[in-house]
Amino acid sequence: MVLAGTPIGDVADAPPRLAAELAAADVVAAEDTRRLRRLTQALGVEPAGRVVSYFEGNEAARTGELADALEGGARVVLVTDAGMPSVSDPGYRLVAAAVERGVRVTAVPGPSAVLTALAVSGLPVDRFCFEGFLPRKPGERLTRLKEVAADRRTLVYFEAPHRIDDTLAAMAEVFGAERRAAVCRELTKTYEEVRRGPLAELARWAAERVRGEITVVVEGAPAPDPGDVAPEELVRRVAAREAAGERRKEAIAAVAVEAGVPKRDVFDAVVAAKHAKT
Repeated sequence: MVLAGTPIGDVADAPPRLAAELAAADVVAAEDTRRLRRLTQALGVEPAGRVVSYFEGNEAARTGELADALEGGARVVLVTDAGMPSVSDPGYRLVAAAVERGVRVTAVPGPSAVLTALAVSGLPVDRFCFEGFLPRKPGERLTRLKEVAADRRTLVYFEAPHRIDDTLAAMAEVFGAERRAAVCRELTKTYEEVRRGPLAELARWAAERVRGEITVVVEGAPAPDPGDVAPEELVRRVAAREAAGERRKEAIAAVAVEAGVPKRDVFDAVVAAKHAKT
């Protein structure tokens, strides 16, 4: 099985192996067969094998059929509309099914909106977390953002143009108005644009209506000042983690990292709080 990366905008970015794999495949599974046809025409190649659709609506039903073909020795090439299959696109189910059946899975590396946006954002790239699309409902979106508000890694999101203003406003509310970010629009395409600035400023800009494919890169949370977290707050955070099912040792370690203090300080605060109750 071959996961084939496709251009995220400029067809000239197509990896050289892509045309060869599409031509030689027994089956080409495409998220959109019409877009595949435009791509193959641009590459000057005609798939010799069978072309089938494989998208969100039929992914669950078609996975078994494709897995059977793989197990029977067919070379199946999976492509999505842009970028690497299975990354916020169909593909994960088929990869899991192929692995379960002992079928070799490989990839044709290609352009990535995540890595491209990171590279041009101007934000730290040594550690990052890809969060994909946020929930559409405002309450669920805020909850998800709060879960990573203290994460010190750079965060990367995909977002639809009609929701980007609400998403940036929610990020400014949860992460802070001055947290730096970059909104990358139409990467590698004719109207590519990268807007950099504080989240509140970007939210005001996005309110004017933004179009195109969008990737948002957000600076990670600043390292906490050890003096900023009171012992009572350390105890509260440990208790919250324990209530959620973590063992005390792991909870203390996690809170220490989160607060930027030695584990011993958190342990001592927990012990002191326990003695104060007795």
